[in-house]
Amino acid sequence: MAASLEGVQVRVEHDGDVVAARQKGREMAAHVGFSGSDLTIIATAISEIARNIVVYAKRGDVTLAPLTEGSRRGLLVVAQDTGPGIPNIEQAMRDGFSTGKSLGLGLPGARRLMDEFEISSQVGVGTTVTMRKWVR
Repeated sequence: MAASLEGVQVRVEHDGDVVAARQKGREMAAHVGFSGSDLTIIATAISEIARNIVVYAKRGDVTLAPLTEGSRRGLLVVAQDTGPGIPNIEQAMRDGFSTGKSLGLGLPGARRLMDEFEISSQVGVGTTVTMRKWVR
């Protein structure tokens, strides 16, 4: 794990790294000012995205950083990998769609849990998921 003023980067290659990314995200979210169920929501979204890295791309990074926008505070989560990429993002964002043996709820579930969600992917290059959650 690399730490900087901007945030923390967690290398994700194994199931244990998914747990580490989730824990670091929860810690940073608490530090930013999130509490209660928001901490669980953020940790769950991070878990889903990090697990996708392990299952589909084999390795990648989850970067966590505090956000400020005027008086708003929040958390930025960026998951990047150099895996096979997603050929059809629209299809991948549908509940129940999976190219693996999962329920197909990871990406659409993370999108519902966070306030902002962006995904970009190029076949053969990799995928980047950017999520933001704001303190209410």
